[in-house]
Amino acid sequence: MDNIFSGLSLIIVIGAVVAFIMRKLGQPLMIGHIITGILVGPALFHIADDPESLRIFGDLGIALLLFIIGLGMNPRVVKEVGKSSSIAAAVEITFVSIVGWMAAVALGIPRSEAIFIGVGLAINSTIVALKLLSDKKEQGRLYGKLTIGTSLVEDILVAIALLFIAASQHGDLLSLGPFIKLAFEGALIGTGMYLFSAKVLPKIQRTLASDQELLFLFAIAWGLGSGALLAKIGFSLEVGAFAAGVFLASFPYAQEIASRLRPLRDFFVIVFFIALGTGVSFTGFGSMIWMILVGLVIVLLIKPLVVMSTLGFLGYTKRVSFKTASMLTHVSEFSIILVILGERQGLIHQNVVTILTFVTIISIASATYLVTYNDKVYEKLEKYLDLFERRKTHTENVPEMRYELVLFGYQRGGHEFVNLFKKLKKKYVVIDYDPEVVDTMDNRKVNYIYGDATDEELLEEAGVQHAKLVVSTIPDFDVNSFLLKYIEDKNPRAVLILHADDPFEAAKFYEAGASYVILPHYIGSEQVSAFIGKSGVSKEVFRKQRIKHLEYLEKHYGALEKLDQIHEKKLGRTI
Repeated sequence: MDNIFSGLSLIIVIGAVVAFIMRKLGQPLMIGHIITGILVGPALFHIADDPESLRIFGDLGIALLLFIIGLGMNPRVVKEVGKSSSIAAAVEITFVSIVGWMAAVALGIPRSEAIFIGVGLAINSTIVALKLLSDKKEQGRLYGKLTIGTSLVEDILVAIALLFIAASQHGDLLSLGPFIKLAFEGALIGTGMYLFSAKVLPKIQRTLASDQELLFLFAIAWGLGSGALLAKIGFSLEVGAFAAGVFLASFPYAQEIASRLRPLRDFFVIVFFIALGTGVSFTGFGSMIWMILVGLVIVLLIKPLVVMSTLGFLGYTKRVSFKTASMLTHVSEFSIILVILGERQGLIHQNVVTILTFVTIISIASATYLVTYNDKVYEKLEKYLDLFERRKTHTENVPEMRYELVLFGYQRGGHEFVNLFKKLKKKYVVIDYDPEVVDTMDNRKVNYIYGDATDEELLEEAGVQHAKLVVSTIPDFDVNSFLLKYIEDKNPRAVLILHADDPFEAAKFYEAGASYVILPHYIGSEQVSAFIGKSGVSKEVFRKQRIKHLEYLEKHYGALEKLDQIHEKKLGRTI
């Protein structure tokens, strides 16, 4: 146990140093994690004595990542891109598998083993695609949805392929028996998960949300437990964790769960990429160089052309087709699992495993750079991509979570603003952290997100950086100060209205840049909402009211003078 802990600690330290160097060089951190794996693995310094431990940690990262993505899924997204993703995945796997098989046979690899290479080259890495989308915060974009959908369809197909290979040890590779069993067990477990989420969860959700530790523990137990259960019967861990998230997506606290799990997910995902790097071995590399190079050409050139052609035929714009294709220019970690299982079953030789390992790592590194700079690459190639676009195209919708009006806190007059938002007929959302208030909003059909106002990731997901009006009725000076700083940094054009308990707090908010401050004894939520309904949400309109309010605070309470005195005292201490 000590050896595992010491080894993992040393690997993380080396990973941090490599990541720091990569950041200084302006390179993607994902490449640094893979380099760390190569450094600590058998290819160089042999620090990772137990690669299996790293792989287990990496699997946890995959499960958490897919669970979080599942939490954000809903029937509208499936309806929007489900058919297109399925067609794109089917066409891409079929065409690339055939091309890969032909290339492998032409280079002298036996026909049966060439099948593994062809299929391996065709499969895309879900975890890499999701990590790249997450880094760019574009999971909600149309091309992001297509990428996720295509990758998950491929994962399901890989799970079926793994069943075929696993059955080969009994000599019945083409038997339908495993599929019938898988379908039955999957339907049975899926029904149980649905009944729990639809019937049991609504009755206990308030108890779960009453304690953040309990909610966090329940989320991990549900996500990893369900994923492990589905993986046990034959589905992949990725598919199982994703299904767990989807069944929990309608839970009122789904986004709060996702936000809480992200730091944990990020750590394990880093370990996953380090573990991927430890799989590199340069033994016999020279004899396989041509197959590796041909495989990279297929993955980095032919595969994206197939994806762009398919999506263009389905009516998507050349930009959406190109950005989706750029996200699918890599080989999946599942490809390595596929060939390792085939090698264990005696279906292929070790050289096939080595070929796919090198192609996987190099393609992931290349895809990272391509995705990082895909906007610039698209600008250079745009005039050559017209053949991938039909006249009638699907336009890209604005991301779903982009609200013009955002309210923090439903109590203490928040309902007055909600009534105003409904009258204005603009997209709005209320963010609140109280489970009982959330239940009230749910019953009143108020659009809400359960979460902490000081959680930056939650604010980004809610689109606060794009809002025109942000109101906080939260009676907490520190929380409102955080929101004020966040808005000033991310969205300085927005009108920001904050709650203050006394004139001195109000003066502080005004000095920091608040558009207007609600003081219960001076002006309440009802009057402010009425003013907005009459005058709109322009900063110019609020500037006049702001000046009047400041004059009132100074005249009746001397708030600005007290503020100046405090600044002078602080300055004196500093000197």
